[in-house]
Amino acid sequence: MSPTFSSLDVRNYRIYAAGAFISNIGTWMGRVAQDWLVLTELTNHSSSALGIVTGLQFLPFLLLAPWAGMIADRYPKRRILAITQTSLALSSLALGLLVISGAAELWMVYGIALFTGVATAVDNPARQTFVSEMVPRDRLANAVSLNSASFNAGRLVGPGVAGLTIAAFSTGWTLMLNTLTFVAVLLALASMRSSELRPAPALARGKGAIRDGVAYVRSRPDIQLVMVLVFVLGTFGMNFQITTALMATKEFGKGPEEYGLLGSIMAIGSLTAALLSARRARPRLRILLVALVGFTISSGLAALAPSYPLFALALVPVGLSALTALTTANAMVQLTVDPAMRGRVMALYMAIFMGGTPLGAPVIGWIGDVWGPRWTIGIGTIAIGITLVVVSVWMARHENVQVTYESQRRPRIRIRTLPQPEVSEPVHEAVR
Repeated sequence: MSPTFSSLDVRNYRIYAAGAFISNIGTWMGRVAQDWLVLTELTNHSSSALGIVTGLQFLPFLLLAPWAGMIADRYPKRRILAITQTSLALSSLALGLLVISGAAELWMVYGIALFTGVATAVDNPARQTFVSEMVPRDRLANAVSLNSASFNAGRLVGPGVAGLTIAAFSTGWTLMLNTLTFVAVLLALASMRSSELRPAPALARGKGAIRDGVAYVRSRPDIQLVMVLVFVLGTFGMNFQITTALMATKEFGKGPEEYGLLGSIMAIGSLTAALLSARRARPRLRILLVALVGFTISSGLAALAPSYPLFALALVPVGLSALTALTTANAMVQLTVDPAMRGRVMALYMAIFMGGTPLGAPVIGWIGDVWGPRWTIGIGTIAIGITLVVVSVWMARHENVQVTYESQRRPRIRIRTLPQPEVSEPVHEAVR
């Protein structure tokens, strides 16, 4: 089998990936339907309301991260996923029934978004770390990238299908279709062989587990650096469900089909990035930094796009660079962390990445109302660009490295480890 898909040789992972792919299509259908419901059916294109919904959906990541990580380290991950996926199916069912019956109100969407966020906050660290129990260590980076590929393949299909089903049937029935897709991942979990899993050592009961996880991250500056980068990207740059909705409806005056198409177009770049990441033997800091530079440039072009076709075209490199950064960062953390700490560290990682959304989404929504849709993208471009400069200066001063950009032959970022002032040995150079 091709190195890109080597993890699919593992039976448990192959079954899990098939169920997850179907569920991912439904997840993206549900996201588009929820955003369309808030933006056009329950409000008059209120970006602030959409920002609040998004913030409530991701707020639990920030509040529950330490406990969610402890749960992932202490209890069987397959059992956790069965519970959380069932809860997510029920929340989608509830919203779909409310919309079909005509009883849906904005405050109800707020409440369901918060419940969905709680279930997802517990689900995420268990799902992220469950990969390491299905595949051997030498295929972990590949499996992480294939998970991202599955998620973005769902993103390629889901928004387009959602736009068509919303136009042909209704928002409510689109949400009901999302509910049905959760059955696939539940069946996959039930079909796996327990004897072929490689569970990490279970966390013993007792006090201090959360404190130990935080202390572990504080002792790892390499993980802290990655978390800083993904925090800025997640808080200011990855609010696509707000930015693309506003650009499609307010800036270009398009309907649900064109809005759904934008998510599918962006997924072309995201899926490409995930498949390219799956071919790499190991993630590198250089790749993460280059991806963030690419995101800064491409998102700036998207913010300035004068027409809907050019905006859609700019979303391909946006998706490519964003997903490259995320899969690289995720794999860097998972491969370097102590297995006994993996659940707690990944929970903190996801809290940093997705927990910034409750802070960023309302601000992005407010910016859209006051300054216009283009600035909802432009603010992320500026924030990430400034962060890259600050990180480069910090690494040069505190981590004894130098980050430079080289344009000879092919553009790339070179990270050089410099000698300590008191050491008279030659410079040791390492391209990471």
